[in-house]
Amino acid sequence: MNRLWCSLFIIALCIGLSNALKKNSVHFKNSLGQNNILRIHCISDEDDLGYHNLSPGQTYDFSFHDSIAGTRINCDLWQGLDYRFHAHFLAYDGDILIPSFGRNNFWDAREDGIYFTHDILIVPKLKYKWDLLPFLK
Repeated sequence: MNRLWCSLFIIALCIGLSNALKKNSVHFKNSLGQNNILRIHCISDEDDLGYHNLSPGQTYDFSFHDSIAGTRINCDLWQGLDYRFHAHFLAYDGDILIPSFGRNNFWDAREDGIYFTHDILIVPKLKYKWDLLPFLK
């Protein structure tokens, strides 16, 4: 019986570490008004994904495999004149020891805040409001 459990554990571990399984994805869309650039900066536990500027209507997507230690991706978004409107939030939070496969997080930046859904066919709901940063001279 112990051999059976050992074999099942090894098979499960191999599947969990396999690159053949579908990656998780985080998607951002700029639904702000005309000429309003959205700046995005995301950092995971392992990577700094850099800064990305999106014009209205543009999207930015990235995909990854969960870490067995859990994957967390924090993002900062800025918009508006001098990028004075800001939001910081956890854009992806993976489970520890049980990796997810094929999970999607859709974030839609709008004038009144940032909307979220797991399914592009479901209407996203307001998740975060913009914070107004102090004006720097």
